[in-house]
Amino acid sequence: MKKEGSPGEVLAFFRADPGKNEIDLLRDQLTRFRNTELQLTDARVSELSDRSSVLLKVIYALWFAITAISVAAALAISGNIVKTLKEVIQTISDISRGGSLTQRVHVRSRDEVGDLGMETNRLLDTVQEQNRIKERIAAMATMLQNQASLESLSQLYLNHLSIVLEVPYGVLYHWNKHQQLTNLASYAASGELLKPNQTVLNVGEGLVGQCVAEKRMLHLHDLPPGYIRISSGLGYAEARSLTVAPVLFEGKVISVVEIAALQPLSPDQAAVLSELNEIFGVSLHSVMTRMELQQLYDESQVLNEELQAQSERLQQQTEEMASQTEELQMQTEELHVLNDRLEEQKSAAELSASEMAVLAEQLRASSGYKSEFLANMSHELRTPLNSMLILSEILAANKQGHLDAEEQKYASVIHASGKDLLHLINDILDLSKVEAGKMDMAWSNVRIADLPEAMYRYFQKMAEQKGLDFRIILQGELPEYIETDEMRLQQILRNLLSNAFKFTSKGEVILTISRMHLEGSHKDGKPAEVVSFSVSDTGIGIHEDQLQPIFEAFKQADGATARKYGGTGLGLSISLSLANLLGGSISVTSRIGEGSTFSLILPLNRDNGVVSLSPSDAHGARLFLNEAAAAAERSGQNSMDEEPDWKTDPWLTPLEKTLLHDKEVFVVDDDIRNVYALANALEQYGMKIATAQNGHECLEMLERGEVRPDIIMMDIMMPELDGYEATRQIRNRLGMTRIPIIALTAKAMKEDRDKCLAAGASDYISKPLNMSEVISRMKLWLGS
Repeated sequence: MKKEGSPGEVLAFFRADPGKNEIDLLRDQLTRFRNTELQLTDARVSELSDRSSVLLKVIYALWFAITAISVAAALAISGNIVKTLKEVIQTISDISRGGSLTQRVHVRSRDEVGDLGMETNRLLDTVQEQNRIKERIAAMATMLQNQASLESLSQLYLNHLSIVLEVPYGVLYHWNKHQQLTNLASYAASGELLKPNQTVLNVGEGLVGQCVAEKRMLHLHDLPPGYIRISSGLGYAEARSLTVAPVLFEGKVISVVEIAALQPLSPDQAAVLSELNEIFGVSLHSVMTRMELQQLYDESQVLNEELQAQSERLQQQTEEMASQTEELQMQTEELHVLNDRLEEQKSAAELSASEMAVLAEQLRASSGYKSEFLANMSHELRTPLNSMLILSEILAANKQGHLDAEEQKYASVIHASGKDLLHLINDILDLSKVEAGKMDMAWSNVRIADLPEAMYRYFQKMAEQKGLDFRIILQGELPEYIETDEMRLQQILRNLLSNAFKFTSKGEVILTISRMHLEGSHKDGKPAEVVSFSVSDTGIGIHEDQLQPIFEAFKQADGATARKYGGTGLGLSISLSLANLLGGSISVTSRIGEGSTFSLILPLNRDNGVVSLSPSDAHGARLFLNEAAAAAERSGQNSMDEEPDWKTDPWLTPLEKTLLHDKEVFVVDDDIRNVYALANALEQYGMKIATAQNGHECLEMLERGEVRPDIIMMDIMMPELDGYEATRQIRNRLGMTRIPIIALTAKAMKEDRDKCLAAGASDYISKPLNMSEVISRMKLWLGS
């Protein structure tokens, strides 16, 4: 309207506008609403102010409550933390001081502190397991000591290794001097692995050989089916894991261990295996070193013999050089030109003589060491043998009738075996005495007619047991006596007859004694009259190329013979040496499958010198003796086919019982076995026994009057105060000069008897004791 130029109409419109009233009304309503809302807002503000004051009070209360709860929770949490830390600190302290490892940290939370406690517990478990493993390792190291052979050491190690590692299968290989691996021991193995030294491997051959080449532990898992079967009586299982580990010593492989298991070895088990292998390597090297030392000792014995031979050669060379020196001295006046050469030869002779003197001194020292060694070995062997012989003899006699026939037979076998061992000891000592030149001969007139009786006593029972014909033929006109050592003569004859019976299973054994004349055998060139002791048998015979070696020590005809018939091979060597010392010789002729004849030739007296048989003489003597034996057999003269009765009454006469009954015997010996055996034997004769275990105890008992013995049996080899000094003090300090003292010693050397008698002993008996001899000596001294 305004654009159309009608302002009046506009004013009229506004004046008559119907909306103005509504707008005014709306304004009035809005004003009232605003006033109402202002009032309500003031009320609400007042209400909110009140509520805010209450809320602030509640907030302050809640803040104080939360603060108290937080402080309490913090204190509780810190207490748990501190307690756990203290337990951890105490545990670590126990570990450092080596205390108990059985306590564990109580974990109270699942946070970092709880993790610390759990880790500490795991540490304790680890340390405890390590200690357990160390204890096992230490026990293993102790167990491996003092093993005498590689086989026993290896088997012992493998057995305990299977227990420590809990493995059911194992094999141990040894790196030998041939640079090869051979199986030495096995655990639960089968096939060839059960036989030592059957499997041979080279470096790089298989896993075992590769282990040697690389010097490290090899593992093989997920084995194919059938690779290794671990079996038992109920079934078998297939191994799934294989471990091959080297045994090193100073960086060198000396053995390899191969083990199989159902599960692979853990890292801890592998570490334990490495540690155990180090310990085993030391023990294995120690045993190998001891074996090498033993071999070196044996070689030194051989070198000692070679040294003796070199000494003899040097002696001969010295004599030759001395002769050359004399010749050169005579030529010096005529040939001055040769003076320089003479001086050189003289110097060489002096140097050779000096070297010979050094070698001779070494030889004497070696001989002394050998003699002392054999004497000590004699004592160590005879001491336990003494009690064994006495007790077995008492059991075999069975005077109380407590044993049945089978048990009595066992005792007899033990006694016989002990006597065989005693004979072997005596043979070794005899051989040593001969080699050392300390074998003394007890020359006397020996009645030849007494020899058959002695030989029958020794061998008639053996002949009956083997079903052999044993005859002794005295051929021709024999001298009544022969001057010789009767004990050594009988020893030679017993050795020859023992061999004859040993190697003869059927037929006969004949001892022929005859008188012979040997041309040019006397020292002045005249025919010598000798006595021949010929032992003939129908045994296996000896091959011609073995006739001389059988007289060497420890030699027999061949290895098979030694294995079949036994023996040490000392008898003939000792017999030949004794024959030479008696001025005679031994020869032998034999045919394989027909028999042998050993001939001992001795002069009638010691002034005739040494006699010997040439091969032709020996053959002729054998023919002569065989013909003489046949003639004597046909004529039936001078033979002794009937077995004489050598048995004697075992019981004592009334006079002998009177000498022994109720007599007090004082036995002084540090070996309780000998005391027990000797006491039991003497008590059977009604004698009273008192004992002392050393020289000091013996002297104290005598001084205090605890014992008043009729006779004293004094052992010589005792600790602290030996039998020599104890005997001297009994005689000198205690003044007991009339009590018989019989010395007992296992050292059977030449000078022992003289030392015992010089110390004041009345008599001397060597161990092992023969009770018949002991009773005989006691009757002698108690009777006198």
